[in-house]
Amino acid sequence: MNYKFFVAILLFVFLIPFIATYSQKPKSQYPHVEWSKNLSVYEINVRQHTSEGTFNSFLPHLNRLKEMNIGILWFMPIHPIGEKNRKGTLGSYYSIKNYKEVNPEFGSIDDFKKVVKEAHKNGMYVIIDWVANHTSWDNIWTKTNPEFYKKDKKGNFISPYDWTDVIALDYKNKNLWRAMLDAMLFWIEECDIDGFRCDVAAMVPLDFWKWAIPILNQKKKIFMLAEAHEPELHQVFDMTYNWQLKDLFVATYKKEKTAKDFYEFIKREKKEYPKDAYRMNFTSNHDENSWHGTDKERFGKAHEMFAVISSLIPGMPLVYSGQEACLDKRLKFFEKDPIEWKDCEMKKIYSTLFKLKKDNQALWNGNFGGKFYPLSVKDKNVFAFVRQKDQNQVVALFNISDNESKIEIKSKRLNGNYNELFSNKKISIDEELVVDLKSWGYKVFYR
Repeated sequence: MNYKFFVAILLFVFLIPFIATYSQKPKSQYPHVEWSKNLSVYEINVRQHTSEGTFNSFLPHLNRLKEMNIGILWFMPIHPIGEKNRKGTLGSYYSIKNYKEVNPEFGSIDDFKKVVKEAHKNGMYVIIDWVANHTSWDNIWTKTNPEFYKKDKKGNFISPYDWTDVIALDYKNKNLWRAMLDAMLFWIEECDIDGFRCDVAAMVPLDFWKWAIPILNQKKKIFMLAEAHEPELHQVFDMTYNWQLKDLFVATYKKEKTAKDFYEFIKREKKEYPKDAYRMNFTSNHDENSWHGTDKERFGKAHEMFAVISSLIPGMPLVYSGQEACLDKRLKFFEKDPIEWKDCEMKKIYSTLFKLKKDNQALWNGNFGGKFYPLSVKDKNVFAFVRQKDQNQVVALFNISDNESKIEIKSKRLNGNYNELFSNKKISIDEELVVDLKSWGYKVFYR
């Protein structure tokens, strides 16, 4: 036998297991908590939500959020904010001074417990922001456990990136792991919260999360959201950020992308992420609003359509404080800057979409939900699809352009009687559907 050929055969046989291993998508290690299967999430900026900026002043808003069919309440960090090297007058929520206390500007821990209890009474769940990568310069650990922190050659604390108001934690120290876990358990045990949104989760070692999250789940089955997009985090996290979708929205409005790119996006998501992964779909959040602009600034007349897409494609939709009131300003991040609450068509749109998500299994999250079937359309500006699970079906059509479009679709998947989502008109489709859509317009039918 030729020597080189023999060596090549050996190498091929040896490498097969490694190629197979690294070509596989990461798999979720823990099943999602069942109550998350058909919910949407709402991000609460306590400081800006009301003029008082307290838990007690937020309480009356629970009824409105229940009416919107919101399921998960995500509170931005509720902990005391560091004073040393603080940015602005009030500082960043993400500069944590003490992991086991409440920011006195928001009220007391008993006030927060009351919010959690009332949310649970209203059928909603509460997760809190958790900043595990860094703390404020005057965090209690800087005095009691300085060994928890990264240091330069001179022994000085180090700020990650240009975040000069915080200092980086050092996860090489396993005592830090235990202290961080203890602090997280505190909020489950004391306040009965239902999970965490973990800030810059990919900057914290995955091994820490793989160790800590199972222990947290032993105390109470919780929901874990990672502020990250890396697929491997789904080994222990329920949901990751769909920045890719947000970036696609931005590029589409700039006319750099077309409907074809939405189909390609769905294919990539299916290929790169575990089948049961939840992806958080959004047009805005605290970072997008404060640093990049309002929905109308970034998306103009397309902002409404993008919100509808976020709610109907696979994933869990997010609403940021004030979006339902047509928030038309960039909320200041380090200062007081209350939201102006006013009537807005977006409240009804979100409410309608989230009710459909709750009721129609085709739109449920992860493996609980239905499959995605693209619909063939001649117009390159049209993004059209069907979501289906058993007898539950949703048909969605989007005009991804600022020109009017007449859509003609033929598909056996369309056969049946439907309701039009926002008008509730009855419609019967017999394999062929013809619809006129205005610029950045959409139609949604369900059964």
